[in-house]
Amino acid sequence: MTMLEKVKANLILQHNEDDELLVMYITAATSYAESYQHITSGTYTENTMRATTEQAVIMLASHFYESRDGSTGGFFSDNVQASQQVWNTVNMLLRLDRDWKV
Repeated sequence: MTMLEKVKANLILQHNEDDELLVMYITAATSYAESYQHITSGTYTENTMRATTEQAVIMLASHFYESRDGSTGGFFSDNVQASQQVWNTVNMLLRLDRDWKV
């Protein structure tokens, strides 16, 4: 399953009209993951993501899509802390896969 298919499954999207937009959000989320984990840009283009990083990218790309108008959209739209909780969860997942140098 491709990353686009995984994000669409997460969003429960069955149409293709927003695929180009979703690919942009996936690219941005992947770039964020690489930056957050202090790895070279493009690493995940050439290497497989660990499961927790992949989940973080799926969640972040989905959040970008659902909140593209600047609001907190989606499942938790009635919770004012929802957007911050998404970022907290994404960052926690990315920290799990970060290679810490001592």
